[in-house]
Amino acid sequence: MSNLVLESESLNKILEGKNVPIEDYFQIFDASQKDGTELFKVAEKLRRKNKGNIVTFSKKAFFNIINLCKDTCSYCTYKAEPGEDKVSLMSKQNISELLQLSRKYKCVEALFVTGEKPEQKYPEARKWLKENGFSSTVEFLIDSSERALKEGLFPHTNAGNLTKDEMRELKKTNVSMGVMLENISERLSKKGMPHYLASSKNPKARLEVLKNSGQLSIPMTTGILVGIGETPHEIIDSLLAIKQLNEKFGNIQEVILQNFQPKPDTIMKDFPSTDENYFKTVVAMTRLMMPNMNIQIPPNLSPKSYQSFLSIGINDWGGISPLTPDFVNPEFTWPEINKVEKNSNDAGYDLKCRFPVYPEFMTMINTELKERMDSISDEGLVMESYWR
Repeated sequence: MSNLVLESESLNKILEGKNVPIEDYFQIFDASQKDGTELFKVAEKLRRKNKGNIVTFSKKAFFNIINLCKDTCSYCTYKAEPGEDKVSLMSKQNISELLQLSRKYKCVEALFVTGEKPEQKYPEARKWLKENGFSSTVEFLIDSSERALKEGLFPHTNAGNLTKDEMRELKKTNVSMGVMLENISERLSKKGMPHYLASSKNPKARLEVLKNSGQLSIPMTTGILVGIGETPHEIIDSLLAIKQLNEKFGNIQEVILQNFQPKPDTIMKDFPSTDENYFKTVVAMTRLMMPNMNIQIPPNLSPKSYQSFLSIGINDWGGISPLTPDFVNPEFTWPEINKVEKNSNDAGYDLKCRFPVYPEFMTMINTELKERMDSISDEGLVMESYWR
């Protein structure tokens, strides 16, 4: 692939396209936390080889449909309790109004987000559903997705651990879906750990959702949360689990790497933010382990340095909204798209707008959805004249 010669025998093998045992990844990670120079060089070369000089984003509107949630994660500020000011219980009218506004702002993606099975825990959620004419949150999501398509936006749903039947129904109107693996470690679900009160974050449950998405051929976004008390070995194990799922089903379209940021109203409010060098090591390792993968970091969570991640393996900024906040990380505003473009250009990369489904995964979606995208598509990406 290159005449780059490295001191690390394992990195040389990876550059040559050879497989290495998992123990080599552990060793590379450990060594790179002291000096990541060689790892970062290899990650950049693999990124350039497989993704060229393009970096993509999705121009989105974030629909915070219902943020009541049956689970409690130690780091989550998204979840609300009944009566709190931040409770969101969108009506069909609210959905329609935001869709119309989203179209005016030339958004392409309608990101539909809910808490985990809120109607199982809260009578307020059941009442909200009944008032809107639905018996489940998934019925609401299906209706919202149909409305989005009529307004010319393309739905991407992230609603936690949906069943296989629920995902099958949503696939009819959603061009892609998402669920974060977060981490494969059972240890993080034990008492005193971040996922102790969040049964849906159990690794087996999350892997089952991802497996079902593969069997249904749904273009799927997943990823890990970095800096919540995991070990480097647990990071590698989590990335390996995603890699193996994708090798089996071929439907993982993107891996999100999200750096932990403490929230003032959470149990982990005094926990430190993810160390940037550690986070960069994780990003570069992901490119090593999955050379062809679309890899994303959220630019709003690294506001002063996000462009530096282009040189260590990423090729996507995820969804950026000109209209709605990041309800999961409300204290971190989205950067302006033109500023992201300038920073990307200055780093030597061209910014392109994509659909919620990547070009190489469009064969997985139904004909009707593909035809809707074709009218504003340019070689699988969004026509510049449409989104600007």
